[in-house]
Amino acid sequence: MNTLIVACASCGKKNRIPASKQFLHPKCGHCHVPLNMTGKGVPVELGDYDFHDFVKQAPLPVMVDFFSPTCGPCRTMLPIVDAMASEHTQRFIIAKVDTSKNQQIAAFFNIRGVPTFMFFKNGSLVDQIAGAVGQYVLEQKLQNL
Repeated sequence: MNTLIVACASCGKKNRIPASKQFLHPKCGHCHVPLNMTGKGVPVELGDYDFHDFVKQAPLPVMVDFFSPTCGPCRTMLPIVDAMASEHTQRFIIAKVDTSKNQQIAAFFNIRGVPTFMFFKNGSLVDQIAGAVGQYVLEQKLQNL
């Protein structure tokens, strides 16, 4: 599980925030002031065992990037996905699934090529895109949710 270290603007203390909880308006553990997460978000790493529960319980629309680390187009999309996670922490949840390690979830969704982007709202699959696309296309899909 990936985590973020966020310094509190009020007291300066560093806070460890699990990536899967970064969108839940975290507060400083020391002074309890809400932490500013703008520009600090990262994609949530999901796998075979936590994917369904996370997507069903997500309070925000979710975009999932199904990728493989050995795929050239997937590596091209990596900075775009990371930038989107950083920019849209409070509006959308950006997640990623490594299909080479999590083959059960890839088989469940019949993923045949990577990158594949799936869009979920209220736990249900709403849309998907296969192949590398521009950031504008992904953001339009999220806006439509």
